[in-house]
Amino acid sequence: MKRFWKEAQAVEAEGGWGIELDGRPVRTPMRALLAVPTRALADAIAAEWNTMEGELDPRSMPLTGLANAAIDRVGADRAGFAKGLARYAEADLACYRAESPQGLCERQSREWDELLGWARRRYDVDFAVTTGIVHVDQPPATIERLAHEVAALDPFRLAGLSPLVTIGGSLVAALAVADGAMTAAEAWAAVSIDERWQLEKWGADAEAESALENRRADFFAAVRFLDLLGG
Repeated sequence: MKRFWKEAQAVEAEGGWGIELDGRPVRTPMRALLAVPTRALADAIAAEWNTMEGELDPRSMPLTGLANAAIDRVGADRAGFAKGLARYAEADLACYRAESPQGLCERQSREWDELLGWARRRYDVDFAVTTGIVHVDQPPATIERLAHEVAALDPFRLAGLSPLVTIGGSLVAALAVADGAMTAAEAWAAVSIDERWQLEKWGADAEAESALENRRADFFAAVRFLDLLGG
C-alpha cells in the first residue's frame, strides 16, 4: 500500500486514543479499531504514519505493529499469551554461563549476576545458575512468582514485553525494563553479550552486524512502546 493520506493525527476514541488518516480511523489487520491507552502512544503512532513516504514499510512502523499485536493477537487470548512468555522463566539466558574463555565468563558474571540479584530482591526468589547448555531446573517458586508477574499485565504491556523476552532470551531482563529498573541500553548490553563478544573476537561481519542491529532496533522499539504506555 502506498501513502494516500495527507495527515495522521491522534484523536479521542472509545477505549482510549485512536489514530485517524485525514479523518478516517486506522484499523488493525483484523479490522478492529486501532485504539491505544495513552495520548503519548497515539501521538507516536501518528508520527510513524506521518513520516512514511512511498510504499508502507511495516518495519519502519514498530509502534503500530506492537499496537496491532496487542489488539488482534494478545487481546484475543491474554492468559495464553502470558503463559507462553512466562515459560522463559524456566530457562532464562542469565542462568546459563559460558565455560570459557575467561573474558566472556567475566563479562557474563558481571552483567548477569547484577540482573539476577535485582530479581532476587524484587521478587524474593532464587535462581539455579549453571555453565554450559544442559538444562537446569529452576525452583518452582521462582517460576510461579515470575509467571504471576507476567499474568498480571494488560494486553498492551504484554505486547511490549514480548519482543524483549524473545529477542533477549531473558524474562528477568524484560521484567527489569518494564519495572523501570533497567534502561533500554542497559538491558540490551546484558542480553547481547554473547553476540557482541563474537563480533569483537572474530572481527566485523556485515551480515552478523546487520542482524544484530535489526534485533537491537526491535528491542529498543519495544522499550519505547512500554515507556509510552506510562506507569
